[in-house]
Amino acid sequence: MLVVFHSKAAAEVLMFSQHALPILRAAGKPYTDTLPERGVITRDHLAAAIQGIEQAISVEPDPHAVDDADENDSKTHPISEPVSFRRRAFPLLAMLRLSLEQDADVMWEPAPIW
Repeated sequence: MLVVFHSKAAAEVLMFSQHALPILRAAGKPYTDTLPERGVITRDHLAAAIQGIEQAISVEPDPHAVDDADENDSKTHPISEPVSFRRRAFPLLAMLRLSLEQDADVMWEPAPIW
């Protein structure tokens, strides 16, 4: 399922629910296997959510760290590389930061089908 994140402080963020789930877990939401169709991160919880996501990013290994053994290997095309947690989380993290600055809630719901 596609979900869309809304905030009065930022542009919408569109994401697959299976990719949003680990980010929201890092933000402190107690979800296990599935993401609820609708939800909110209230302005009171934004600072903790941002801190949780930043913590999860900081413990993730850097995918661009150069290993001496890899220097002689052929480089894989960027389209073949998996998308890291850091890259998936960045748009939502930016929305959370702007929402914190402007004291706005962040909500999500199923994305409209066109």
